[in-house]
Amino acid sequence: MTPQSDEDEVWRQIVASFNDTAERDSADQPWPDSENVPAEPTRRVVKPSEEPAAEPDGPDEPEGDTDPRDDGDEEDEGHFVPPPPPPLPKLDLPTKLAWVALFGGPAYLLVAAMANWHMEGWALFTAVAAFIGGFVALVVRMGDGPPSNDSGWDDGAVL
Repeated sequence: MTPQSDEDEVWRQIVASFNDTAERDSADQPWPDSENVPAEPTRRVVKPSEEPAAEPDGPDEPEGDTDPRDDGDEEDEGHFVPPPPPPLPKLDLPTKLAWVALFGGPAYLLVAAMANWHMEGWALFTAVAAFIGGFVALVVRMGDGPPSNDSGWDDGAVL
């Protein structure tokens, strides 16, 4: 017999015995002694130490506001310190005005309502129009076109 025919015969035996039941019942299988667990778990008794507790005002206590975990080492022991964030981008005047209008209109309405000011119709209309105009201006200026050619070969995520 060739090794290929032996392997084919083994596969035929596996396929033929696929739906057969197990020869041995699970109760007949040996259970390793290391897996046997006692019915009652053993109880452990923890005794307090026999050494007297140090008094809080004793000479062993550090004086002042020193941290007992501080060893005096100024080394960071490998803690990650992130680099400072890059500066915010400079905004042009229309973008600044759009942000002021977006938040200024509702802020005026909120302050006027909390202070119980009497609002004229034109002031109410101006505040709502400023909010809507600021939102529209920011959305229009968002720029959903493809990135510029100087950004390299990778576009990254386009939001």
